[in-house]
Amino acid sequence: MRLHRLDITAFGPFGASQSVDFDDLSAAGLFLLHGPTGAGKTSVLDAVCYALYGSVPGARQGGTGQGMTLRSDHAAVGTRTEVRLELTVAGRRLEVTRQPPWERPKLRGKGTTVDKAQTWLREYDATTRAWKDLSRSHQEIGEEITQLLGMSREQFCQVVLLPQGDFARFLRADAEARGKLLGRLFDTRRFAEVEKRLAERRRTTEARVREGDAALLADAHRMQQAAGDAMALPELAPGEPGLAEAVLEAAAVARGTARELLTVADCRLTAAESAQAAAERRLADARELDRLQRRFAQARERAARLAERADAHRAAEERMERARKAEAVAPALELRDAADSEHRRAAAAEASARALLPPGLADAGAAGLAAAARRAAEELGGLESARRAERRLAELVEERAGLDRQERADDEVRQDAETWLADWETTRAGLQSRVDCAQEAAARAEQLALQREPARRRLDAARLRDRLTDDTEEARRRALAAAEDALEARAHWLDLKEQRLHGIAAELAANLTDGAPCAVCGATEHPAPARKTAGHVDRDAEERALAGHQAADERRAKAERHLGTVREALAAATAEAGDAATDRLAEEAEELEGTYARARATASTLHAAQEELRRAEGEREQRVAAQQQAVVRSASRVAGRDRLEREQAALEEELARARGGAESVTARAAQLERQAALLTRAAETARVAEDTAQRLKDADARLADAAFRARFDTPADAAAALLDDTAHRELQRRLDAWQSEDAAVRAVLGEADTAEAARRPPADLAAAERAAADAGRRLREAASARDAAARCCAELDRLSAHATTSVRRLAPLREEHTRVARLASLAAGTSADNERRMRLESYVLAARLEQVAAAATARLLRMSSGRYTLVHSDGRTGRGRSGLGLHVVDAWTGRERDTATLSGGETFFASLALALGLADVVTDEAGGVRLDTLFIDEGFGSLDDQTLDEVLDVLDALRERDRSVGIVSHVADLRRRVHAQLEVVKGRSGSVLRQRGAG
Repeated sequence: MRLHRLDITAFGPFGASQSVDFDDLSAAGLFLLHGPTGAGKTSVLDAVCYALYGSVPGARQGGTGQGMTLRSDHAAVGTRTEVRLELTVAGRRLEVTRQPPWERPKLRGKGTTVDKAQTWLREYDATTRAWKDLSRSHQEIGEEITQLLGMSREQFCQVVLLPQGDFARFLRADAEARGKLLGRLFDTRRFAEVEKRLAERRRTTEARVREGDAALLADAHRMQQAAGDAMALPELAPGEPGLAEAVLEAAAVARGTARELLTVADCRLTAAESAQAAAERRLADARELDRLQRRFAQARERAARLAERADAHRAAEERMERARKAEAVAPALELRDAADSEHRRAAAAEASARALLPPGLADAGAAGLAAAARRAAEELGGLESARRAERRLAELVEERAGLDRQERADDEVRQDAETWLADWETTRAGLQSRVDCAQEAAARAEQLALQREPARRRLDAARLRDRLTDDTEEARRRALAAAEDALEARAHWLDLKEQRLHGIAAELAANLTDGAPCAVCGATEHPAPARKTAGHVDRDAEERALAGHQAADERRAKAERHLGTVREALAAATAEAGDAATDRLAEEAEELEGTYARARATASTLHAAQEELRRAEGEREQRVAAQQQAVVRSASRVAGRDRLEREQAALEEELARARGGAESVTARAAQLERQAALLTRAAETARVAEDTAQRLKDADARLADAAFRARFDTPADAAAALLDDTAHRELQRRLDAWQSEDAAVRAVLGEADTAEAARRPPADLAAAERAAADAGRRLREAASARDAAARCCAELDRLSAHATTSVRRLAPLREEHTRVARLASLAAGTSADNERRMRLESYVLAARLEQVAAAATARLLRMSSGRYTLVHSDGRTGRGRSGLGLHVVDAWTGRERDTATLSGGETFFASLALALGLADVVTDEAGGVRLDTLFIDEGFGSLDDQTLDEVLDVLDALRERDRSVGIVSHVADLRRRVHAQLEVVKGRSGSVLRQRGAG
């Protein structure tokens, strides 16, 4: 991957458009990116990362609002943030353009709107020498870039944007921290996931085995309940070895015992069944003898009772015979009774009907009454026309009453409308005044709204100005104190350094050995080596003083940066607030807010006032229309009233003639209807009474003839001999019962076995029943015992079979759990087979770290003049496990030591070598993507001149692989050593870029 050009607009600290020509900077192979702290050096690298991945490195990411965070505060309102990067990767020249989300002013109206993020990807076609569009999709472009580069954003930030601070911490970190960094770079999450999945699988299989053992123990408990004391439970917990075999062995013992008990119960049941059968036979014989003896005795008693009732039986037979003769007269009796009842009812009805007639018609015959009824009906028919006229007259009266009601209602409508319309002009003027007042308040509120925000900003700026005035003075005092401390620390370090140089000969003499050449003069004899004097300053003391000086200088720089920041903020706040007092600005803002609130409150009544005015105007129109309609209806009612009066007079004259002496035609018609009905009813009842009297006379003659033929003296004798159905059935039942009882007694007394049983001694039924009951109880006890034994055997067989099936089903689960547990322990580093107790992910990362250490050593040897070599160590660290150890081998001493013991400068070039080595390994890991442009961030200030030259030589040697390296630093000495430079200059209106090529 080689960068060609970067264009930045309104990004980070860059308010205007800036461009970087990486081809010009990379011509020398090494270029410097420098500028004061806070100018925006890192923002250039952020722009490269954002163009490729759509986000910035590390903690500078912004989540959902990242577009708003990336936008420059110095950018003009109408300028959109944009980053464009031109690069070559995998042999393809591409151009990526990204625009984050942008909150801009609306084109119409007030307020702002948010434009969505935009992304473009173009490719240069060498054949046509023109750019062609590839995609505008964020997702497609992200996948295309990631696939071409072969690494994620995190890997890119570590490999291309080499953060020295991270690798310095890497050198001093423990194994766990190194594992996190390497795991993120080499994406070994899949191996950690394997460990996690194996651990989860082990817990799952263990839980399944425990569940199976728990179920097996539950079966054992149920078998113990079924077997009672014949089974002992194994004293093992779920998951312990041997549980299944112990349960099956205990079940087998319990089943054998239960079968022996079942055999004994079968023998006892057979004996009890035989004894019970014999007792039942003896009981049956005793019951039969007792039954026959009682049967004979009961027959003798029944025969005696029949002899006592013989006379009554003969009298009943005679009574039954007379009843059979009377049945021939019964139809005539029934006919005569029916005719008599009908005649009495008809006579009563006739008397009742005649009692309601006028005196002149009470004694008339049926024919006379019928003629009078016809005359009344004819007169009633002549009144139908008069009845219709009477109904019409009632309708006319109701219509006139309705007209009167309508007239009164219209009078009320006219009066109400006149009263309301008299005040209309006053009402309308008042409502219009409210509308005008609310409109004026709305216009005033809009004007005040424009003044509120500037007033609030001035007040906030004034408060910030007052607070920053005190902060500025405090920051100035701290900056002066930090500067004095830095001067003192520097003077102390220079004093110690000078003292050490004076006594350096003693340090060199301490390492002299007889026969070994001197490192200074080469002599093998050392007659008068220098000796350390009192107060000698060694290397460690000098380095401590240097570290103190550097720390004090860093505190001074930090205090000066803080002072500058506070002063800038104070100047901005003063420019915004002016010289006005904060209290006066607060009063003005409060007064403005009050006036605005009152205007808003008055303006809020505008809609209600307009609605009320519209409702009043609508009501006026309705009342005017109602008044006019009432006048029209009153005029139309005059003609209708005259017509009704004429029709009413004509009807009243007609009805006067038809009423006669009655109050009304309806009353006269009612009289005629009642009279006709009474006459008709009286004529009908008279005719029916005459017919029933004739039928009664005929029934008496037929009854006398029937009684004579049945040989009864009078019809009354025949009626007395009759029996009703109930009496007849009762008498016949008594006769039939006597005959049945007589036949049954004779049959029993004639039975031979019954007579024989009567001659034998009385049966002892109670003794036989007691013997049978005892035999039945013993049989039930034996059967219950046998059933219990059988149930126990069956339950034990079922539970044993279930337990055997469970054991077979658990066998593969146990094997699987054993296998998975062994693999999980091996991967987690807790198994005895894992001699180094190294986790799977650590094992993979250790291999990667070994590759990184080998690649880094090639450069570290050159940077350290062949002194230092990086080696990976898999020795056990915390908790006895092998870790990701990283040691440095010092060729001067031949000893291996931890990288945390390196000095500041040594740590820098060791971390640089490690970063470059890691870049090579990750590049190979990513598929061999060539990285032609690298950036190294800070750390050069800790190097002395000789080491800095060696480091720059190593970086310059990267050109052999056609690479260009950008150094990000503010070290002044690098400006003289590196000719190609990209300078970031900061100012009040934002930062700008100045570029200088190698020429």
